[in-house]
Amino acid sequence: MAPMQLPVMPPVKPMLAKLVPTIPTGELSYEPKWDGFRSIVFRDGDEVEIGSRNERPLTRYFPELVEAVKANLPERCVVDGEIIVVVGDRLQFEVLSQRIHPAASRITMLSAQTPASFVAFDLLALGDDDLTSRPFEQRRAALEQALTDAAAPVHLTPATRDPELAQQWFSQFEGAGLDGVVAKPLVGTYQPDKRTMFKIKHQRTADCVVAGYRVHASGPDAIGSLLLGLYNDEGELASVGVIGAFPAARRKELFTELQPLVTTFDDHPWAWAKQEQGTRTPQNSAGSRWNNGKDLSFTPLRPELVVEVRYEHMEGVRFRHTAQFNRWRPDRDPRSCTYEQLDEPVSYDLAEILALKS
Repeated sequence: MAPMQLPVMPPVKPMLAKLVPTIPTGELSYEPKWDGFRSIVFRDGDEVEIGSRNERPLTRYFPELVEAVKANLPERCVVDGEIIVVVGDRLQFEVLSQRIHPAASRITMLSAQTPASFVAFDLLALGDDDLTSRPFEQRRAALEQALTDAAAPVHLTPATRDPELAQQWFSQFEGAGLDGVVAKPLVGTYQPDKRTMFKIKHQRTADCVVAGYRVHASGPDAIGSLLLGLYNDEGELASVGVIGAFPAARRKELFTELQPLVTTFDDHPWAWAKQEQGTRTPQNSAGSRWNNGKDLSFTPLRPELVVEVRYEHMEGVRFRHTAQFNRWRPDRDPRSCTYEQLDEPVSYDLAEILALKS
């Protein structure tokens, strides 16, 4: 088989977006912000490579998408997009993450059980033409034409130039697991690894119980992260995530401040974690697929401190991303920190989003 020969060759770092607080206006195109693996797909006939944000190929992890690319994308093209996994009517990032696995047999099984989809949103090359120096407005038009006959699991992302509709998408689409809106300058060229687009993400706050800590890599007397809990309907303290972005000096101060609250697992709501010390707690079953073998054990604290954190959205019973420290809440009773305080988006059918036309 002849080697791949395209006007834009892998690896390519995808163009990025900078975070802004509100949806901007102007000569912009707006799209839903998909919650998956950012990927650039290279196709030259039967040769297909799926590149990732860090330039490492993802091809072996998504055999079903290789076949879908051959069936739905132009014979020779380079397409920027997102790999997603849909379970029911929502995106499920955790299920998608399970695909990064060393065992080919497991990848094959998961590709059949929870197959991935590819959502296209930019066109870098078509045939012998390098489109990266053309304005996005032209690239989008060419992408729409190139994907006229594309069918699931390959999709063209919806797009609009109406900021009011973008605001509506921002509110509604979270119910399907999307995490915001992206705004792209219509005259912008494709600039790899540059933050020339804009992203608007959901930001909420929640009051959580501090149930433990892990020490920082810099030493045993500095806090690496704080473990957060919320009380569920059964009155049990459930693990919901962590916060960990503290200045170096503050990490040491926190360590000293928290020592009076250190307790044993015997007197802790997560007493079951005692037998997991030195392994992967508090969610041992979930593990840490990105840090295989890493010691994720923690020091338990009496659940008396309450912290207000910023978060984007939930995935199941946990924060989808690492939460951010906002402020301490000494006025809050830890027992009042329940799931009921969380702002739950109204459910939205993901199939409707994928079927939208620009």
